[in-house]
Amino acid sequence: MRVLAPLLVLLATWLVLSGHFYWWLVAAGIGSTALVVYLAWRLRILGEGPFPLSLPRFSLGYCPWLAWQVARASLDVAYRVWHPKLPIQPRLVRLDHDLKTTAGLATWANSITLTPGTVTVEAGPDEVLVHALTESGEDELRSGGMLDRVGRLENDTASERS
Repeated sequence: MRVLAPLLVLLATWLVLSGHFYWWLVAAGIGSTALVVYLAWRLRILGEGPFPLSLPRFSLGYCPWLAWQVARASLDVAYRVWHPKLPIQPRLVRLDHDLKTTAGLATWANSITLTPGTVTVEAGPDEVLVHALTESGEDELRSGGMLDRVGRLENDTASERS
C-alpha cells in the first residue's frame, strides 16, 4: 500500500494535468510515475512518517482559500498596473512567525509568493522578509490570516499524530 497509493496519486495527477490519452503517452506516464515511486522507495523516503501538514484540511480548506486570495490580489495588481498614476508603494517587510515545521514555513512563504503583489525574499526560523507592492498588501500580511491558517494546519497534524 505504501507504494501503490503514491503511484496511483502521481499517475492520476499526471493524467489530469496532461489531458492527453494517447496509448503511448499514457504508457510514458505510467513508466515515469513508476520510476519516481521506485526511486523514492530506494532512497527510503517513501512512506516515512505522515505528511507534515494535515493533507485533507490542506487540500479541501487551505488550497481553495489560497486560490481566492490569489484571484483577489491579481485583480488588485491589475488595477494598479493599469491605473494612470500607478498607485504602488513598494516596501520590504519583516514578519515574525511561530511556525514549528519547515513544511509549515515553506507553505507560508510559498503562499506569500504565489499571491500577486508580494514575494518572500528570505525565510528564517523566526521571521520572513517580504517585498510588498502596496501598503494594503503589507496590511493584509500583518493581519496574520494566512499565517494563522498555516499554523492551524500544523496543529491539526500534531493532534492527528497523538
